[in-house]
Amino acid sequence: MSAGLPFAGKRALVTGASRGIGAAVAAELSLGGAEVIGVARTASVGGEVELIAADLATAEGVAQLAAAVETRFGGIDLLVSNVGGSSAPTGGFAASDDCVWSAIRDRNLMSAVRLDRPVLPGMIARGHGAIVHVSSIQRRMPLYESTLAYAAAKAALTTSSKGSPTRSPRRACA
Repeated sequence: MSAGLPFAGKRALVTGASRGIGAAVAAELSLGGAEVIGVARTASVGGEVELIAADLATAEGVAQLAAAVETRFGGIDLLVSNVGGSSAPTGGFAASDDCVWSAIRDRNLMSAVRLDRPVLPGMIARGHGAIVHVSSIQRRMPLYESTLAYAAAKAALTTSSKGSPTRSPRRACA
């Protein structure tokens, strides 16, 4: 890779990279010289970006991905958390039970939070790195009849992104 490329020598991880925004971001980073691993629930073969399978809606899936990335890259310089989406039923607030809300929260908020935890310490130790959380306009303008849980999770993600990770002590659940 040419040193003139904007991401030459950088190691990037892009979640939700099998299609849409994630695939486009992964491709652009690769074209810019980065070594990119894309993450999707199911890995596919082909293209210029290596895709690995991981279910980031679970703590176990995130832990397995973090270990694989550490083994493969020895850390990353750039994380783009793009995974997300909603499969909530239509019908507004009352149509979604706790299971729906939890699943949407885990995919849209907790996937990013859980992935930040293992990658951020390495970035801090190396003195460089960036984390980008892809949110949604729905964080401010929800579709009340269908995606309220998604909008709430993206609002929480946006708020979480504003926190200072070096100042907050880690606490475990009771």
